[in-house]
Amino acid sequence: MEKVKAKKHLGQHFLKDESIAKDIADTLNLVGYEDVLEIGPGMGVLTKYMLDKPINTYVIEIDDESVTYLDANYPKLKNRIISKDFLKYDINEVFEGKQFAIIGNFPYNISTQIVFKTLEYRNQIPEFAGMFQKEVAERICEKKGTKAYGILSVLVQAFYNAEYLFTVDENVFNPPPKVKSGVLRLRRKEDFTLPCGEKLFFTVVKTAFQQRRKTLRNSLKTLNLSDSLREDEVFNLRPEQLDYKEFIALTQKIEADGI
Repeated sequence: MEKVKAKKHLGQHFLKDESIAKDIADTLNLVGYEDVLEIGPGMGVLTKYMLDKPINTYVIEIDDESVTYLDANYPKLKNRIISKDFLKYDINEVFEGKQFAIIGNFPYNISTQIVFKTLEYRNQIPEFAGMFQKEVAERICEKKGTKAYGILSVLVQAFYNAEYLFTVDENVFNPPPKVKSGVLRLRRKEDFTLPCGEKLFFTVVKTAFQQRRKTLRNSLKTLNLSDSLREDEVFNLRPEQLDYKEFIALTQKIEADGI
């Protein structure tokens, strides 16, 4: 069967380098779960290495041409190809509440949305690894105090240990993207529950970074905090100066203030 043609509207850039594909497959430790879901497998350059591992590999692919190619070339994937849009699909139609890992060479145009959906399913996803646009991968793993540090950094690091693994050059893709890529790994923390309201925590983080150049006293005005709370020294800081633990502590103070 002919190779699949990369489609720009799907953000497809097919990885050609087998050694990099193998390195990505090897990032998962395969502990604590029996299933892994690969997002956007394309022609299966990463899939083939996952199928060699002692794990049940499923793939989810929105591109019909890629689905046909995978079905024809990877008989081991029989009944494990999900022809759906990951962002709109209820993954528990397959995993039914079980633990599973996520891996992939993610389409860059939806990569941050994939991470946000992973956070929604964090109770079931102990491990996550894959390739992003380099800047996005760095942002997820970034520590406080830098321009790259932001909403994604705080929310991911509240629940996962994030590790930037290696950089991938443009020329190993077909077609080559205009940016370098970065591979990261997320491993869920042993205790990934928050000692504060999760919904409020997300709201505080997102609201704070919407006006990241302002102090928290100004950026969190819309939360209608009491004057006494707003005198707390933490409100003199800008959001990029707080790590996830400090955002949790801030959320606890806001809860105690009656929000």
